[in-house]
Amino acid sequence: MANVSNVSFRIDSDLKAQADTLFSQLGMNMTTAFNIFLRQAVREGCIPFNITINTPNSETIAAMLETERLLSDPSTKRYDVEDALKELKS
Repeated sequence: MANVSNVSFRIDSDLKAQADTLFSQLGMNMTTAFNIFLRQAVREGCIPFNITINTPNSETIAAMLETERLLSDPSTKRYDVEDALKELKS
């Protein structure tokens, strides 16, 4: 068996629950997800994703919320590319 170490840290309960759900959908547990993250960080020699302080402004947040609302509304009209072009030309 490989030499293993335990790591313990605190995270927000809601964040943990959301992460558990996501990782489960991806077919893994939290330990596997963290091992993937750590291996990738070591392999690349950095955090394996961009970390920025850029936050969306209120207009962008409103647009994102509106998009989420429309995507979850079954009565929202959906288009494929050809239908959208036809409607734009009419």
